[in-house]
Amino acid sequence: MIPFDVLLLFTAASVALAIAPGPDNIFVLAQSALYGRKTGLLITFGLCTGLLVHIGAVALGVAAILQKSALAFNALKLAGAGYLLYLAWQAFRAGGIEPDGRENGPRGNWALYARGIVMNVTNPKVAIFFLAFLPQFVDPARGPVYLQIVLLGAVFMASALVVFGCIAWAASHIGEWLRRSQRAQLAMNRVAGSVFLLLAGRLALSRQ
Repeated sequence: MIPFDVLLLFTAASVALAIAPGPDNIFVLAQSALYGRKTGLLITFGLCTGLLVHIGAVALGVAAILQKSALAFNALKLAGAGYLLYLAWQAFRAGGIEPDGRENGPRGNWALYARGIVMNVTNPKVAIFFLAFLPQFVDPARGPVYLQIVLLGAVFMASALVVFGCIAWAASHIGEWLRRSQRAQLAMNRVAGSVFLLLAGRLALSRQ
């Protein structure tokens, strides 16, 4: 349906975009350094699952509403900023390493997975980005547009999964020796809280 050279170009662009510093990969990096590779990977799976919502929105034309409706856009971005502020509050109040050696971090695989989904879905800029990015590689002459959008979205998800997975793995190794020190753990939590505050401010101030 989509020529190989077009898919290759799209994949290269997707990998480059996933590597470029942004809220999602910074989020994965911070959480992986704080709580380890498993946490980073679960959040990565959540973030990539959240992309399904944006892909579906583009395929169905819902993303166009966010682009044109200031009310819908602002409501979603404020929800996202509020969630990031909540994460910042959690990070600032978190302690170091507990006496029994367990990490004082988020609990439960589903909670971590859901954290990634919420982080991604509540960012309206992702939906608008997809609305601008995916159609550039679509040609109505090659078949149903929505099927091409879904295929391209799946390729983007796979690219993000690989890149974010590598970030989680690398950041967890850096965080391993930092987590041995309670002082370093506290410092990492403060840094993570500051990152979440900056991301919340950036999202809250973003425009359509």
